[in-house]
Amino acid sequence: MALTTEVTHPEVVSRARWVLGQVLVVAVGILVYFRIRGITDASVGAAHAHADEVVALERSLGVDVEGVVQAPVAASQTLATAANWVYVWGHWPVILATMIWLVWHHRDVFRRLRDGMLVSGFLGMAVFVSYPVAPPRLVDLGLVDTVTESSEAYRYLQPPAFVNQYAAMPSLHAGWDLLVGLAIVSAATTVGFRAVGVIMPLLMVWAVVATANHYVLDVVAGIVLVLIGHAVALYLERWRARNRAAVGAYT
Repeated sequence: MALTTEVTHPEVVSRARWVLGQVLVVAVGILVYFRIRGITDASVGAAHAHADEVVALERSLGVDVEGVVQAPVAASQTLATAANWVYVWGHWPVILATMIWLVWHHRDVFRRLRDGMLVSGFLGMAVFVSYPVAPPRLVDLGLVDTVTESSEAYRYLQPPAFVNQYAAMPSLHAGWDLLVGLAIVSAATTVGFRAVGVIMPLLMVWAVVATANHYVLDVVAGIVLVLIGHAVALYLERWRARNRAAVGAYT
């Protein structure tokens, strides 16, 4: 007799309800993130002063390589286009696509990614509010805003009320792509797909610097915050597993 692996109607309904609940949680989190990031109308002077501090610290550490990273990009339209595409399409579109895949097929990994993003996003918003930083493209470093130079459409896609252009520190573009990469590596069943999870965060690190949207230290700060978020997410995952085990022991 052939064994059936079909999912029953009640199971589909239950899963759909859970997915819709997670969509609501993520949507609210994204709205709050952009709203808080947008209403922190920081002083332009303070943002530029903080940018000067970041640049000075990078120079003292010998990691002020933004110009070196961007030089080949500024000289090549092909590289500029590649960097722009990674920066624009390698962030939110990839995050949302990954979450859609995980929420239906890999529930535990989805929760881990969700929790990591919520925790690191909260920490990032605290930095946005307390320490605004002007990005390299808006200070006098001789760097080019390659995204706007190619097309201003991306800047217009994000309404001014929801975007603070003086929120360079930390780089959650780099950080959240790392979280997504970790999730993909954890859930993927093929070498090729795991490779995507490894390569994608590295490309975003390159792109955020090459497009003059972030400093090297922004990237470092973003990675530190998401690793904290990931650690909290792993703790919550273990806590949920212990609770499930405890409930099972009494049933």
